[in-house]
Amino acid sequence: MSYKNLHKTRARNAAKIIRAQLASRQPEAGVELIRHWPEVGQRKGRVAAYIPIGTEIDVWPLMWALHNLGHEICLPVVARPAKPLQFRLWHKGDRLKPGPYGTRQPLHTAPLCAPDIVLVPLLAYSRDGHRLGYGGGFYDRTLQELRSPGQVFACGIGYSGQEVPTLPVSPTDQKLDAVLTESGFKRFEV
Repeated sequence: MSYKNLHKTRARNAAKIIRAQLASRQPEAGVELIRHWPEVGQRKGRVAAYIPIGTEIDVWPLMWALHNLGHEICLPVVARPAKPLQFRLWHKGDRLKPGPYGTRQPLHTAPLCAPDIVLVPLLAYSRDGHRLGYGGGFYDRTLQELRSPGQVFACGIGYSGQEVPTLPVSPTDQKLDAVLTESGFKRFEV
C-alpha cells in the first residue's frame, strides 16, 4: 500500500467516527438541507440523488422537495465494478432493489438519465472542495465522465462538522463545485 493510500485509509477511518458522532447528535439535520438549497442557476432539471446508507445525512427530505419543485430525480446504479455509475430515473413509489455496498437502486427497467446536478455522498470534504469518499472511485469516475462532454454541477452532501482543512488527493480525484450541509451552502473554485 502506498503512503498516499495509507493516508487516505486513516483519513477515512477518522472521518467515519466523526460522521457517526455528528449523525447521532443531529438526527434531523437532513431537513435543514432544504432551507439551504440554492436554485443552482435553473428552476428545473435532473438531479442525481442517492439513498443514504449508514450514518450519511438523510437526503430524503431534499429529494422530496426537489421532486415537488419539478426536478426529475435520478438514482445511481453500480453497473460494473471500477466503472462510472449509471443514473436511472426514479419517481415516488418506484421499487428499489438491493445493490452492492448496502445500497438500494432503481430496477433495470427504469430509464437511464443524464443529470444536470449530482448530489455526492462523502466522508469528509476540504475547505478547497476536495472530497473523501469510500475508496471505490465510483463518483470520481462518474464526475470525470459527466464533465468531459459538458457541464454538470457536483454538490457534496454532508454535515458541516465533516469539513477538514486538507485531504490527501490523488490525480483522479474530482473536486466538488459546492457542498450543502445542515448549516449552509458553500461554492468552491473548480
